[in-house]
Amino acid sequence: MKIDKKHLLNYSILIPYLVLSVIGLIVVYSTTSVSLIKFGLNPFKSVINQGAFWLVSLVAITFIYRLKLNFLKNKHVLTAALLVEVVLLIFAKFFSEEINGANGWISLGPITFQPAEYLKLIMVWLLAFTFSRRQADIETYDYQALTRRRWFPRSLDDLKDWRVYSLIMIGLVVIQPDLGNASIIVLSGLIMFALSGIGYRWYTSLMAFVVGVSAIFLSIIGVVGVQTMSKVPVFGYVAKRFAAFYNPFKDLADSGLQLAHSYYAMSNGGWLGRGLGNSIEKNGYLPEATTDFVFSIVIEELGFIGAGLILALVFFLILRIMLVGIKAKNSFNAMMALGIGGMLLMQVFVNIGGISGLIPSTGVTFPFLSQGGNSLLLLSVAVGIVLNIDANEKREEIYQEATEEIHRAQTQEFKVIS
Repeated sequence: MKIDKKHLLNYSILIPYLVLSVIGLIVVYSTTSVSLIKFGLNPFKSVINQGAFWLVSLVAITFIYRLKLNFLKNKHVLTAALLVEVVLLIFAKFFSEEINGANGWISLGPITFQPAEYLKLIMVWLLAFTFSRRQADIETYDYQALTRRRWFPRSLDDLKDWRVYSLIMIGLVVIQPDLGNASIIVLSGLIMFALSGIGYRWYTSLMAFVVGVSAIFLSIIGVVGVQTMSKVPVFGYVAKRFAAFYNPFKDLADSGLQLAHSYYAMSNGGWLGRGLGNSIEKNGYLPEATTDFVFSIVIEELGFIGAGLILALVFFLILRIMLVGIKAKNSFNAMMALGIGGMLLMQVFVNIGGISGLIPSTGVTFPFLSQGGNSLLLLSVAVGIVLNIDANEKREEIYQEATEEIHRAQTQEFKVIS
């Protein structure tokens, strides 16, 4: 009995994805058209570029959905992906042009892409692959199955460890510097660590340690001062954003410009908004209005009610993705789906926290709404993987039920004959 995957497609994930993608195209046009007209360019230029990436994304989803899921469980495929990612990160850092104080983009003619963006998904893949293969050992040895009872490498063989691979790739992202994507990768890694099956006390201890270190770090910045900390390598790139986090209205002409105008945009919007396309702040007042702070513009134009509905749809998509992981019987499938859902959740959290001043802004885009084909393509690939996982889990369940039904029928027939 062969079951075609097209009959197992999860529309509760696909439809929200399509709706959010269309909303994203509308938002991209709304936030970019005015500035393009000012420069005498085609007002549809950015949305056409975004639409082209979306078409490529739809092809990617179709291709990934039709693939056999075993390709994700192939060690050689994962190793190749890791090697390519490391090479691209090194090339982006040392052989690419600096954009906005960071070397994270690679240009190939008219196309530019950001290797760090794709590392978020690759990291989830690496950890899901590693942790799922050690489930039997985790049941017996708890967290020691993941650490091999060693916190530091003692030999060359110890360097072949998921922790070493993770630290190298995260380090390459940090030195670009791209603390936004680095923070999402770290937070996603913590989620994967929790999903590995280790004891609750170890995960909570790790989270308490991370929160404690973050609090101490922010306290040191508050005591020493942002100007002093800006002289520290890598940190100097985001020093202004930390200054705005403490008091955005202290320096409205420089460090506090973004966050202050983000507040103005949200205040302008109120409950019902000024209307689609009628934002004031996107007209040169709010920097990065098309990317990092796009949700502030959405609130200004659609109000808290309209923006809240979009945010609710994003959360619905994330919950449906996580539900696939919760229902999955295969440990790799479960970790992969839950990890992707957690990655999206962390991206939303970091972006909303940044534009509202709850946490320092780190330059993270909002899923679907921000201008940028790389982010949309990554989201689409992630959705395609989850759809594939869901279809395979459903098919395996149907096969199992059919096998059990045949077995029961044969047993009943044998009893009748006897």
